[in-house]
Amino acid sequence: MKIWCAIPTYNHAKTLLRVVARAVEYLPVVVVDDGSTDLKPRHFRALEKFGVRLLRHSTNLGKGAAILTALQSASAEQIDYLITLDADGQHFPEDLPKFIQAIQSASQETLFIGCREFQENVPASSRFGRSFANFWLRMETGESCDDCQSGFRAYPVEATLKLGCRARRYAFEAEVLARATWGGIKLQDLPIQVFYPKKRISHFDKLRDNLRLIFTHAWLVCRRMVPCPAKWVVQAPKPCPQVLPLLRHPLRSLKELASQHVTPGGLAAAAAVGTFIAVLPIFGLHTVVILYVAARLHLNQVMAFSIQHLFAPPLSPFLCIEAGYYLQHGRFLTEISLQTAVKELHLRFWDWLVGSLLLAPIFAVITGMVVFLLSSWIARKNIINDS
Repeated sequence: MKIWCAIPTYNHAKTLLRVVARAVEYLPVVVVDDGSTDLKPRHFRALEKFGVRLLRHSTNLGKGAAILTALQSASAEQIDYLITLDADGQHFPEDLPKFIQAIQSASQETLFIGCREFQENVPASSRFGRSFANFWLRMETGESCDDCQSGFRAYPVEATLKLGCRARRYAFEAEVLARATWGGIKLQDLPIQVFYPKKRISHFDKLRDNLRLIFTHAWLVCRRMVPCPAKWVVQAPKPCPQVLPLLRHPLRSLKELASQHVTPGGLAAAAAVGTFIAVLPIFGLHTVVILYVAARLHLNQVMAFSIQHLFAPPLSPFLCIEAGYYLQHGRFLTEISLQTAVKELHLRFWDWLVGSLLLAPIFAVITGMVVFLLSSWIARKNIINDS
C-alpha cells in the first residue's frame, strides 16, 4: 500500500516548515503551493532538504484545486492513498500513524476523516460550521459524519479522481464527501488532536466561501432529488434497491420507517419538509411528493407524511389565496361569489401559488421548531425516567 501525505499551503510560511518537518517522519510529503506570496528561497531550500515533492500553482486557485493537483500527481505515481493535512499547524502530524493503520486495515475503498477533539478555545464559528456541514451531509446522503469540515483526511486516490468534483475552493471538501458516498466510498471517522492558536491565519472568506458552500449544498440536494443514480466509482458491486418493500411487508416496513432518523433534528427536518410540500398547490400529489422527497433526503417518512394533515384544505389553501391576493392587489379578497370562486378559478390558483411561496417557508420553519422543541423535551424526559 503506497501512501503520500499532501500539505496544501497558501501564505503559511511561518508554520509550513514545522508541519513538514514533523510529517516527513512518517510519510513521503508533497507540498502544493497554491500561489503563495510569502515563500522565500530559504523555504524552498528547506523543502528540498526534507526531500519534499513541491507542486506549484502560479496563482491562487483554491484548496480544492490544490488537493486535486496532489491527487493527480499521486495517481501518476500509482499511489493508493493521499492523506491531507493543513499547513497552518492546527493538525498534528503525529496522528498520521492512525490513518496509516486504518488504511492498511480497510477492506474496501474508504475516505477517512479526522474528527477533531474540540476544546474550550475552539472558535464558535468552527463549532457552528461543523454542525452545519454535518447536517447537510446527512440530508444529501443519509450518512453520518462527526466532522465534515476537517481537512485532515485520507483519500483513496483513483476512486476520488473518478468522482468528477466541480468545486475548487473550500466547497470541494463538502462536495467530495457527498459524491464519495453516492459513489460507494465508505466514510469513516478517526479521532485526531487539534490546536487553535490565538492568532490563527485563515483564508476562509466569510462572504464568498459561505456563498459557495450554500450553492454547493443546494446543488447537491437538488442532485439528490433526481432519480438518476450517481456515478459508482468503487470495485464493489452496487447494491440493488429494494422494489416496493412497503407493499410486500407493510407492517414491518412501517415500523422501520418510523424508527429511522428519530433524533429531534431529524424529526424537525422531516416535519419542515412535509409542511412545505403540503402547503404547495399540487392537487392530489402531496403524499407521493412528500414520501419521495423524504426518501431521497433520508428523512423520517412517517413524520413527513403525518404532518401534512395539519395543512389539509380548506384552511391552508384559504390562507394562501388570501396572502397571494394581498401581495398582488394590496388588499384581502373579501368577496366570495360565483364570479370570484368559479369564473376566476384560474386567478385563484395563481393567488394560491403566490401565497404558498410566501407561507410555505414560514409554516415549515414554525412546524420544524415546534417539533424540535417537543421531541427534545420528550427525549430529555425519557432519559430522566430511564435513569
